[in-house]
Amino acid sequence: MRSPGTRDRVSLPAGCGAELPQVTAKPAPVRRIQARGRPPESAPAPRPRGHPGGALHRIKLANELSAPVSTAAAAVRPAAPAVPAHGAAAGLPAVGAVVERVRSQPRLALIVGAAAIAAAIAAVVLLGRAPDYKVLYANVSDRDGGAIIASLQQMNVPYKFTEGGGAILVPADKVAEARLKLAAQGLPKAGAAGFELLDNQKFGTSQFAEQVNYQRGLEGELARSIGSIGAVESARVHLALPKASLFVRDQKKPSASVVLTLHRGRGVDDGQVSAIVHMVSSSVPELDPKAVTVVDQRGNLLSAANSGTRGLDGSQLKYVENIEQSYVRRIEAILQPLVGAGNVRAQVAADVDFSVVEHTDEKYRPNQDAATAAIRSQQTSESSQERGSGAGGVPGALSNQPPPNAVAPLGAASAPTRGASGALPPAKPAGNARRDTTTNYELDRSIRHTQQGAGATRRLSVAVVVNHREVRAADGKVTMAALSAAELEQVRNLVKEAMGFSQARGDSLNVVNSPFSVEAVPEVVVPAWKDPATVELARTGAGALLAALALLLVFVAVMRQRKRAAKQPSELVAVAPPEGADAQQAAIAGANATLQLVQAERDATLDRLNSRRKADIEYAQQAAEKDPKLVASLIRHWMTTT
Repeated sequence: MRSPGTRDRVSLPAGCGAELPQVTAKPAPVRRIQARGRPPESAPAPRPRGHPGGALHRIKLANELSAPVSTAAAAVRPAAPAVPAHGAAAGLPAVGAVVERVRSQPRLALIVGAAAIAAAIAAVVLLGRAPDYKVLYANVSDRDGGAIIASLQQMNVPYKFTEGGGAILVPADKVAEARLKLAAQGLPKAGAAGFELLDNQKFGTSQFAEQVNYQRGLEGELARSIGSIGAVESARVHLALPKASLFVRDQKKPSASVVLTLHRGRGVDDGQVSAIVHMVSSSVPELDPKAVTVVDQRGNLLSAANSGTRGLDGSQLKYVENIEQSYVRRIEAILQPLVGAGNVRAQVAADVDFSVVEHTDEKYRPNQDAATAAIRSQQTSESSQERGSGAGGVPGALSNQPPPNAVAPLGAASAPTRGASGALPPAKPAGNARRDTTTNYELDRSIRHTQQGAGATRRLSVAVVVNHREVRAADGKVTMAALSAAELEQVRNLVKEAMGFSQARGDSLNVVNSPFSVEAVPEVVVPAWKDPATVELARTGAGALLAALALLLVFVAVMRQRKRAAKQPSELVAVAPPEGADAQQAAIAGANATLQLVQAERDATLDRLNSRRKADIEYAQQAAEKDPKLVASLIRHWMTTT
């Protein structure tokens, strides 16, 4: 029986009216029904007619006064009497209330979760778009590091350090600009000074000071060049340059010494040491590479390998090992098809000559016939001399007198007579001629210059062990048998051809046929949980399982939310049947009107929530782009609180 003055009440599922927005449409009148077995409660304060939240207020009040009852096919039953909460349930903490509120409003939890995921994705994307940092300077002194940091702060250039603090990092697009600006300020200042010492020469500097500054600048430039090698942290160069003199015949040769400070855990090989030696010797006039000494920070002499004071260096030992392994592979490759894989073992010892030998031969042939010999040069010289008659007689008065008349005897030749002046007639001219011819023939000689490169093989010693062959009997039993003499000789000949056997070189070869001793290797059983492959597989499977579980949880939550949204209009239940047909029809009409209102409000709410969710996502993205640090701190707070 109903109490007088009570009204019919419609029960709605919990949460239907908590999130529905207020609408301005005038709701249909709803009759309130008092639940059986429930004490009457004071009616809420009446609201003005036409208030937009009137219908929602009534629905919410009905939700508070009645428990949700599932009705299939519009079944009507009385509501169960409310049981007052007592005991531990009465003292739930605030966290429990928040959890119950979230449970009663699953849409709110879904919206908050979606917003958190969107904010996390935006933060990750923005952090991924953070500028790439590259090294500005590394291994600088503390003083230079402080000056560089102060300059970067003045230039508003962001910076950070590596884990060890050995390098200063700046954004990649600002490395070149920062280096140029710091160089204009003279940073970093550490390291040896170079030729910039000559830029500040004062007027009237002495020649000795100029020479010292030049030497210091040359040492600094060489130290910088050596410091550019990857394994070298810093370097110091000392040059001993003798003073040139015109009065000394034997000038002293210059020398140099280099001290290397290597990075921790790194070293330089002989090739790099040789490069340093030749670079220094090429930079100083008349500096012999043998006069360059290179040491490291521990006092180890590094240039000894280049001066020939040690034995074989690492490269030479590696060369010998490569030659020996090459012969071993060739021998085993040619014998394995005959005796089977794993049935042959070979070892080679190579004697390699690393000395560089030069020969120059010059040979001459005996004298050849002039007719066949080649003429190198021929010289001919001719000279002639003629003598004429001069004045005759003795100078004086006698020669100026005319000669007496003389009678020549009969039959005698007439003598030359003097002329009117008393002089004799001119005599017949006389002279001599000379001709010299010199012929040089080309010498027949031959010159041969021979240079033998380092790394020639002087001798090979080869040892080969061949396993016994398997012999299968008629009954299927397998036994081991030695090779025959013919087969062993065949193996020996094959090895000789493979190694390039040379009797003149003194090579030696020894082939032995002996059974191999096979030792049983104990099998190490590794537990499955320690097996690296199993651990890696488990790790991969766990990651995939977690991802699948997360997707499943999201899918279940979405489907549950859709299912609840679809069932909400049909879960309106009448708490108690009205008495009389008119009252029942009125209650049904009011319930139908309420259902229509709830459906309209639910659709409007979904549209509003979707638009609000989109706006929240856009706002979260904009906030993440403007201030990624704030978003990151917010996500970190969520992770720590949950």
